[in-house]
Amino acid sequence: MLNKYSNIWPSKLPWSINVPNTSVANNLYSSAKTYPEKTAIVFFENEISYSKVRFDAELVATYLQKNCDIKKGDRVLLDLQNSPQFVIAFYGILIAGAVVVPINPMSVTGELKHYCEDSGCRVAVTSDNVVSEFEPLLGHQLQHLLTTKYEDYLSANSIKHLPQSLINKNKHSNAKEFFEWKNLYNITSKPKAITINSKKEAAAILYTSGTTGKPKGCTHTHFTMMHSLVGASLWEDLNHESVSLATAPMFHVTGMQHSLNTTIYTASKMVILPRWDPDLAGSLVEKYSCTHWANVPTMVVDLLANTSTASKDLSSLKVIFGGGAPMPESVAQELYNRCGVRYMEGYGMTETISQTHMNPPAELRKQCLGIPYFDTEAIIVDPDTLKTLKKNERGEILVRGPQIMNRYWNNVDATSKVFVTVESKTYLRTGDLGFEDSDGFFYISDRLKRMINASGFKVWPAEVESILYKHPKIKEVAIISSPHERRGETVKAVVSLKEGCAGTTGEEIIAWARKNMSAYKVPKIISFIENLPKSGTGKIQWRRLQEQEWRKS
Repeated sequence: MLNKYSNIWPSKLPWSINVPNTSVANNLYSSAKTYPEKTAIVFFENEISYSKVRFDAELVATYLQKNCDIKKGDRVLLDLQNSPQFVIAFYGILIAGAVVVPINPMSVTGELKHYCEDSGCRVAVTSDNVVSEFEPLLGHQLQHLLTTKYEDYLSANSIKHLPQSLINKNKHSNAKEFFEWKNLYNITSKPKAITINSKKEAAAILYTSGTTGKPKGCTHTHFTMMHSLVGASLWEDLNHESVSLATAPMFHVTGMQHSLNTTIYTASKMVILPRWDPDLAGSLVEKYSCTHWANVPTMVVDLLANTSTASKDLSSLKVIFGGGAPMPESVAQELYNRCGVRYMEGYGMTETISQTHMNPPAELRKQCLGIPYFDTEAIIVDPDTLKTLKKNERGEILVRGPQIMNRYWNNVDATSKVFVTVESKTYLRTGDLGFEDSDGFFYISDRLKRMINASGFKVWPAEVESILYKHPKIKEVAIISSPHERRGETVKAVVSLKEGCAGTTGEEIIAWARKNMSAYKVPKIISFIENLPKSGTGKIQWRRLQEQEWRKS
């Protein structure tokens, strides 16, 4: 690595990092001991200290151990929006020696049943406003349910800021399986201390999106999580004076590692937003002088498109990091013009507990994954033969490193398929197509199965989307294939327009596209939609649009 990246490696960073061989929960104890009265969490104007977070997390741990008979290695489902309760429950579960199973809080009963059955969870932590989804599982998949109200950590004055959808308007039953968060404060004993082998014992099971079948649980040890969060803290220059805007969902690896766990590790401050709101996000940056913001590119698009943000002072932002989708070049430029900050793109997966690649801070390339970061290797191979390809040749990205999961939970078959051996080394198949340029930077083309083959011409949707984002009237766009009698399939653009551009026609966009890309890439069909569908993590759900399009044929 020294020879390969010596010209572009961040000058102040080591080539390799030594990660503490401890439980992730130890980070909270360390920060609370050093900075007990320092603010850890800001939640709608309420500030919560590190000592308070530790105290409440220990209450959760004691409840799990004594009320629920949770033992080391047992799994606990965590179903919450970004909130103090998410942070506290996350660390409480780890303090108890259990394994966190964080899930999308928009999950419905059928999905919850799969998560519980697959992971073996018999205890869940959730909010009152979605508790009805859990009730059919009580006494069957679940034996205990710790419930909370998001307003539990809010003053009467600040509750007005809480989204109405997060306020429970219905009372749940008083079944024996329920335990209300407020009753944690009746607990007087401390949790039993648990010894953790960080390299062998699981800390979290995170479920994939399920785009290729039922969601699979990616099993991460304390060590894989520690390597990821320690590395992110160094690369993004986080320290105890940093202030992170926490908008990326914490149940997902980006929010979990770059907003939650890096903050606790560095004893810095997180300003939590439970639901994405561009107007409120701009106000929080200005009020609390946020320095770091981990997000998905769609959040940046929303923030810049929001008219109220124009008057907000965003100059405190120093590092804006994201991934999950390429940042459109035109949006990145607008961000720089507005804030003076270059967007730092990275690359990773649930299987890698976030980043395997990061752009060097001194050389942030647009629409680029970056270079393999601390102790990580990446190669490009032919997806069919696994033959290693040369620079600038397009193939599947394979990665290996200390942050990679050890297996899919209870899924030997899927595990055996995702890990492959190339030249005596074991790599994880990412399922993403890309290439490595002559400088050693990696770029993504698309998912293996997303490529559009129109009469033999291969069209990569991410490339077309990137160009269309430069259109002055397009806010968001998703490129999908549409069935075509002669060509087999053709290119379709599903477009969301910027405010005030409702009169824009498909013909206008196609004419513009013809001037800005090769003819075979130009969308032949344009459809308009007010808002593109997004996942709980803010990613545009192109696959959902794709499936809808082909079902119509």
